[in-house]
Amino acid sequence: MENNALVVLFIVVAAALILIAATGFRVVRPFEKGLVEFLGRYEKTVDSGLRWVMPFVKRLTKVDMREQVVDVPPQEVITKDNVVVTVDAVIYYEATDPVKLKYNVANFSLAVTKLAQTNLRNVVGDLDLDTALTSRDLINSKLRQILDDATDKWGTRVVRVEIQRIEPPADVTEAMHRQMKAERLRRAVVTEAEGDKTARVLKAEGVKASAVIEAQGQAEAIKTVADADRYQKETVAEGEGKAIERVYAAIHTGNPTPDLISIKYLEALAAVANGQATKIFLPLDSTVAMGSVAAMTELFKDKS
Repeated sequence: MENNALVVLFIVVAAALILIAATGFRVVRPFEKGLVEFLGRYEKTVDSGLRWVMPFVKRLTKVDMREQVVDVPPQEVITKDNVVVTVDAVIYYEATDPVKLKYNVANFSLAVTKLAQTNLRNVVGDLDLDTALTSRDLINSKLRQILDDATDKWGTRVVRVEIQRIEPPADVTEAMHRQMKAERLRRAVVTEAEGDKTARVLKAEGVKASAVIEAQGQAEAIKTVADADRYQKETVAEGEGKAIERVYAAIHTGNPTPDLISIKYLEALAAVANGQATKIFLPLDSTVAMGSVAAMTELFKDKS
């Protein structure tokens, strides 16, 4: 009986030890780091996988290394030009040192939220309302730099800070809307006036260009007519000059051409026989010319 009792006791103790040992197995996931403490003192950091720590003696604490989000509640901030605006933000951070994150700060989310609220007042308070509304990137950059430097000793890195909204009071918002509407109306009037001015200028330039082209066309037409008239007169004068030269040469060479002289006599007779002359003077050698005329007349009759 005693042996049986000892066996049962041994089995119970062994089973209890196995169960206790089994509780020491822990699974560290891929995005986590494990901090192992031995009797309350930090011992080492383990990576992801199946880990076993001695129960009641060692303890394994997991630290999430993924990027986290902290929402900064809305708060009222006074700008440089004494306007109260409501500002809220979102902070994105990730752990870089799990040991510092675990042991250097008790509640990181609360700490970074309070730190962001304080620095939001400082950053936005240095800007006037118009600059604050149009310079969110500047505010985000400054706030991210301040928080990143402050949280470095906590083993984290502030990835980015995003200002969700900057909301002025209702009366200021209404005044801004009226100002924006007036500015848009002014731009519309200016744009319309500039368009009308441009249209008038273009129309005047078109009329001017049309007049210039028309004047140029008329000038070219006049020049063409003048050139044609000049060419005609030059051609006629050139022909008459050549005829005179031939007559002059025939007379002075002592061997005038009867036909040429006869033609000239006929032209002269046509001029003086217009019915207004009372007297006709014939040169001394008119008989020769008249003989030539008679000969030419007979020649024409024979041909006909």
